[in-house]
Amino acid sequence: MSKRCKIIAIGGGRVMVGGNREPQTLAIDEEIVRLSGRKKPGVLFIPTASEDNSEYCDAIRRVYADHLGCRMQVLLLYRDRPDRATMRNLILGSDIIYVGGGNTLRMMKLWRRLGIDRWLDQARRRGTVLCGLSAGAICWFRQGNSDSRKFADENDKTLIRVTGLGFVDALLCPHYDVEKHRRDSLRDMMRGTPGVAVAVENGTAIEIVDDHYRILTSIRNRNAWRVYWRRGRYYRDRLPAGSDWQLLADLLNPDSV
Repeated sequence: MSKRCKIIAIGGGRVMVGGNREPQTLAIDEEIVRLSGRKKPGVLFIPTASEDNSEYCDAIRRVYADHLGCRMQVLLLYRDRPDRATMRNLILGSDIIYVGGGNTLRMMKLWRRLGIDRWLDQARRRGTVLCGLSAGAICWFRQGNSDSRKFADENDKTLIRVTGLGFVDALLCPHYDVEKHRRDSLRDMMRGTPGVAVAVENGTAIEIVDDHYRILTSIRNRNAWRVYWRRGRYYRDRLPAGSDWQLLADLLNPDSV
């Protein structure tokens, strides 16, 4: 079972960018702000997985501060790391916490060493909206299908199981459409993994509020899937996008058809 939470986990896609390139997640970003219930929410961006990439921070700021009118702060852990009291106050004082993509395994190790994981759990219990893309989607789940090895060796395409914070009792797989090798990897990974996986394509997100969920899309014809093994047979069920809320317990139960 999931614990009490407000989570929006995005499978992938471009955030607001310059030039003629269009953002791919804006409709989902707008729902993140709406879910906070505040007119001008405070957003904390945590770019740990990208090693505090400054261009990534600027891109998120253009979405949430410049375009959506939020109050924006960034928690840097690789450069100019604040003291523990400041980190805790930033996390617990935010209405929305957005985690960026990158190296999930390295991010989770650093968070646990610094105590970030415990403060994020406290934020969850306070009703903070927890969201993010790719690594920032995996982190809220029990486990994730992760490409963390490629950050040490760009030629290493091996996908590994990474342990997240466990706020949702499922495995999360991002980029399910654009990174084709994820499909076979997830199939094999779930053979030895209890429960279900939620496979999310770019421009798609799963929104979870307490005991219910729904699928959001910001790009037409994109999907999310429930993936699992049952009695020796492999299943891949498409999760329809729409405004109707569904019971999360039904999603997480592989015997629920």
